[in-house]
Amino acid sequence: MANTLVFDIGKTHIKLCVLDPNLQPLASREQANRVSTGMPYPHADVDTIWQWLCREMQTLTEQYPIARLNITTHGATAALLDSKTGALALPVLDYEFDGLYQDKAVAAEYEAIRDPFLLTQSPRLPFGLNLGRQLHWLKQHFPAEFDQADTLLCYPQYWLWRMTGQRCNEVTSLGCHTDLWQPLRNDYAPLVDQLELREKLPPLRDARDWFLPSQDFCAATGLDPQCRIHTGVHDSNASYWRHRVHAGDAPFTVISTGTWSILMSAGVRVGQLLESYDMLANVDVTGRPVACARFMGGREYEAICRLTNAPLAQNASADAIDQRVSHLLEAQVLALPSFAKAGGPFASKAGSIQGHVPDGSGNCLASLYCALMLDYLLDHLHAQGDIIMEGAFLKNRLLCTLLAQLRPEQTLLLSSDDTGTVSGCALLCEPEISGRPSLTRCTPSEFAQLEAYRDHWRFMVNNLQTMQGTTP
Repeated sequence: MANTLVFDIGKTHIKLCVLDPNLQPLASREQANRVSTGMPYPHADVDTIWQWLCREMQTLTEQYPIARLNITTHGATAALLDSKTGALALPVLDYEFDGLYQDKAVAAEYEAIRDPFLLTQSPRLPFGLNLGRQLHWLKQHFPAEFDQADTLLCYPQYWLWRMTGQRCNEVTSLGCHTDLWQPLRNDYAPLVDQLELREKLPPLRDARDWFLPSQDFCAATGLDPQCRIHTGVHDSNASYWRHRVHAGDAPFTVISTGTWSILMSAGVRVGQLLESYDMLANVDVTGRPVACARFMGGREYEAICRLTNAPLAQNASADAIDQRVSHLLEAQVLALPSFAKAGGPFASKAGSIQGHVPDGSGNCLASLYCALMLDYLLDHLHAQGDIIMEGAFLKNRLLCTLLAQLRPEQTLLLSSDDTGTVSGCALLCEPEISGRPSLTRCTPSEFAQLEAYRDHWRFMVNNLQTMQGTTP
């Protein structure tokens, strides 16, 4: 059997997943993705990840023949390779590093040279969420190392290089709020030349292209030398792609959930996106712009549970959960954004909880909050057609049913698995397989006071915007 191995690097976890020829899961491995806090700045611990990858692959290749391998990673991350040693010129900077704005002169210089939102569809983001800001900061603070680098690789393609020795890039990571790409022109932005990056950028390759592994990688992992290793893809784009290939021209929205909740809407004009709401245009694997909105749904859910001393999982009976939600709605207990320092239309606001949260109800409040945020973003995207839920929030029945009730004019469909990123990534290796995901219609909840609660919540968050503004 010709199986596919997917290497998935999320912001919180790294995973290896083996799928059979029908893209059904056979085995998986997972561990936490920890940022190294050592000098010279917080950075990805790529050597530890590599050691884990090789060790786990040794056991997996003994059990399963692997004919294809693909890579998917979070965005806003890249690697610079040294022209003399071929190794990293600088550590891979962590995009949550909070020091990029501390040197105000350098930050102001970047603001002066970055291109306008209408050109890049890339909003001004906090921390290092704009890759261009990271690169400008590195260029100013480590000029010798930056100048000696001859290759800039997006994060999926960095791992491709370690596996194959091939140097290339791919559009889904370049088009992911980097400030470096023009989605409507399918070309680099002028900032690339401002940062003197053009000579460091290797050729672009299609996400469906493939290469053969290096001898060293085969020796370290037991991988077949004829295994096809594909170019790699940005993670939320992988989730989106497996639905895009079946939808034709019909409008739809994929909500890819994990640390981030990312809404990708087909059929929405990117020209109507609002920069101050953290809206942006990503690009799919064909280079087509995709209207997006997002917030750190997984992280905010955890934060609300932590603030209310509630477990993440809802272990009570369905009746008990319904009673808890009904009480929160009747008492107008609100979670107001934001509970994360980055992402979403309220990233510059300090989150707060208004009202008393009874013991055991914190995860219900967190579910209400995330459902309201998703509903809010869907409205501001002007999303039409079916809504497809992917990822971690599939495990939260309450959240899904609440969102279904909040969107009566649309159908909320739930993926049959919680690994849409992995399945979409594998599908790029096997275009002849339909890979059509099994979707189940979500039955809406029936809380009589939910719509009034939403209206009150929106009134409060609109006041936040009026009083404080929205630009991060």
